Amino acid sequence: MSAIAKKLASQTAAYGISTIVGRALNYLLVPFYTKMFAPAEYGIVTELYAYVAFLNIVYTYGMETAFFRFANKPGADRRDIYDRVQSLLLTSSLVFSGILVLFSGQIADLLGYPDKAHYITWLAIILATDAIVAIPFAQLRLDNKAIRFASLRLLNVVLVVFANIFFLYFCQNIYEGNFLPGLKPLITKIYDPELRVGYVFLVNLWANLLYIPLLWKQFTRFRFKLDFAWLKPMVKYAYPLMFMGLAGMVNEVLDRILLKVWLPEDFYPGVSNIAAVGIYGACYKLSIFMSLTIQAFRYAAEPFFFSQSQDKNSPKTFAKVMKWFMICCAFIFLFISANLEDFQMLLGRESYRSGIAVVPILLLANLFLGAYYNLSVWFKLTDKTHYGTFISFGGAALTILLNYLLIPRLGYMGCAITTLICYFSMATVCLILGNRHYPVPYPVKAICSYLMLAIILTAAAFLIQIDNFILRHLFHLGLCGLFLLSIFAFEKPKFITKFLNRY
Repeated sequence: MSAIAKKLASQTAAYGISTIVGRALNYLLVPFYTKMFAPAEYGIVTELYAYVAFLNIVYTYGMETAFFRFANKPGADRRDIYDRVQSLLLTSSLVFSGILVLFSGQIADLLGYPDKAHYITWLAIILATDAIVAIPFAQLRLDNKAIRFASLRLLNVVLVVFANIFFLYFCQNIYEGNFLPGLKPLITKIYDPELRVGYVFLVNLWANLLYIPLLWKQFTRFRFKLDFAWLKPMVKYAYPLMFMGLAGMVNEVLDRILLKVWLPEDFYPGVSNIAAVGIYGACYKLSIFMSLTIQAFRYAAEPFFFSQSQDKNSPKTFAKVMKWFMICCAFIFLFISANLEDFQMLLGRESYRSGIAVVPILLLANLFLGAYYNLSVWFKLTDKTHYGTFISFGGAALTILLNYLLIPRLGYMGCAITTLICYFSMATVCLILGNRHYPVPYPVKAICSYLMLAIILTAAAFLIQIDNFILRHLFHLGLCGLFLLSIFAFEKPKFITKFLNRY
């Protein structure tokens, strides 16, 4: 592995450790939520956070990536660029959230949650805070301060997890007199038993606001400079990324919104539509292990790709990165799918496990999403971001069409299949266009071979039934080991050849 690739791997590890630990802690909330909340209650969380995912894109409108791009140009004044971009996001975030707060009552009624306007207000503040801290966090990544970046993100997750457990478990049980009755007078002053799901949003709000004092060093250096004429080239670069992000969010979270609307009543006997959303949302969380790998990679890869764009050997480096990234994702897909019997235990109530069959499909879908993020480097480095917009909008149209056709017939399985088809199509189109505009020698045959091997081994895990618990688990682990041995057998000669050539 080249020194450049090793640098990316080390940065990915730094971001990855915090992401994995943070997501692992955050993932503790999945069995916690699914035990504390009925599917219909969890469906509210799933739906509202789906809307938040869309609005997060609107609030930053691609300026984070634009900041990386322009700050890495020769002779760029990074401090001046930071001030101007931060000024723009600060202004727009306050305006956007002000509008949401002003019309919070009407929005809550429109979504079918009357008397829950405070949810909308809290989410508006969360959105504004996320956008305001986006560029300070981007600056940390640009300065290769991965440890500080990771520690702050991790602290946020820890606070969210423990505050959720405190309010939704300890406070609730103390309030109900299940233990520590002497603390009930104190708990009564800080705990509202009627709020329940609202604590999920309120805790997130408190944790996000804490970012501001923790990033105080970045904020104290900030000087307000709002110059729309100066920012015009950056906005021109960024707005296609915003539309691309919105289209990407259509592919990622719109199914949870459409499922509530397009699922026929009583499709699942005794399960309401919002409960079906909760079940699907909880099962979707089981694909988190693929998602966190992609997220950790993206944190390190985006500034890395831009910094290496002038290197003549960068295409070969990008190809190697792609191959090993896909091998890692293929193994994650195989390991979780083959051992799904164990992973489903993370869902707190039996009622959530009825949707477990969607997990392997969603894992494979997210694998192709990771491939797309790798392949998209060509239009970001060539400043042809409009191609990314076209691809994402094509994926969004496909998502809406297939969900419309499949949800009434297959329920949330239709959502999962739609996600897989969408991400596979986007990755394929991006590869074809990339070969025309910015050729990278991706080892497509090798990647496809490893991926097919993982799919075949996963199919074997499902088709070969073994009644004995121990033997069944040994067989599943053996399939995972066989995949790793195959990788070692095919890749080992290349390592030996490189070693001999070097010495």
